[in-house]
Amino acid sequence: MKNLLQTAVLVATLWTAAAAAGGIQPPWNPPPEGGKNFTVPGIDNVPDLYGDVVDPQLVVFLAGNQYMVVDDLLREFRAVHPQYQRIFVETLPPGILIEQIEQGALIVGNMRLSPQPDVYATGRGRMEALQRDKQWFSQTADYARNRLAIMTSLGNPQQIAGWSDLARAGLTICMPNPQWEGVAANVIIPAIRTTGGEELVRDIYTEKVRDGSAVLTQIHHRQTPLWIMQGKCVAGAVWYTEAYYHAKVMKHAVSMVELPDAQNRVAIYTAGVMKTAPHRKAAEDFLRFLQSAEGQAVYRKYGFLPPG
Repeated sequence: MKNLLQTAVLVATLWTAAAAAGGIQPPWNPPPEGGKNFTVPGIDNVPDLYGDVVDPQLVVFLAGNQYMVVDDLLREFRAVHPQYQRIFVETLPPGILIEQIEQGALIVGNMRLSPQPDVYATGRGRMEALQRDKQWFSQTADYARNRLAIMTSLGNPQQIAGWSDLARAGLTICMPNPQWEGVAANVIIPAIRTTGGEELVRDIYTEKVRDGSAVLTQIHHRQTPLWIMQGKCVAGAVWYTEAYYHAKVMKHAVSMVELPDAQNRVAIYTAGVMKTAPHRKAAEDFLRFLQSAEGQAVYRKYGFLPPG
């Protein structure tokens, strides 16, 4: 009887954990209408691909840190430009998007997609490098700024206040992978270096990775809140807007730590119309919309700063 009771408790616990995990799995935005919904958390779930991939009237590649704005952004864009109803958006890491453009397709599981982007948007530094090296864009424009924050378990029980706290022995953290996430190499690591020099960078991004107490993202920023909510780590570096979205808007089981200016960095986001854009007029309309009052209001809603 005791064994049966223990087994029942274990099964109930596993079911509770599975239900909780299902509840926090992305996508966190409502699904589109007009078809059979076959979204299964954790297996058949593609949260960074949005909208109509068949015969789109506009294709936008947004850096992954903007996943929270897509629904509102497209709704407001369609309100201003009702002629564009079939829109496809990707919010993958900018490095992955570049490889997709260069290789001509994206493969997800058994699916191969080959949309040609009309608009590509990421940090200004990467955009300038792409224009210098590849001459991809016919025009570009800045449209938003962002800064850093630290996301923690709900209530911040470890009392994390800044970068130095992430180096604590025994503290499990999740950090953006500098291999494909520009925020790591170009924003987070410089901020850590300013705070504690190369030693702090090495402690967080080398020593903790080596001993397994720092886990690097495999996809992008979506993994950090998910891993914290699943208990795989207790804190991680994110964009301010991601911490704001999960802690304040969605009210997920996470908290945000705002960093002092001396430990922070501000990034500028730039969008460009691709010279190879199949839908050039739509791309130009979207670029103007990003700078318009309607487009800017969407970004303000989710904690982004004006382009400045």
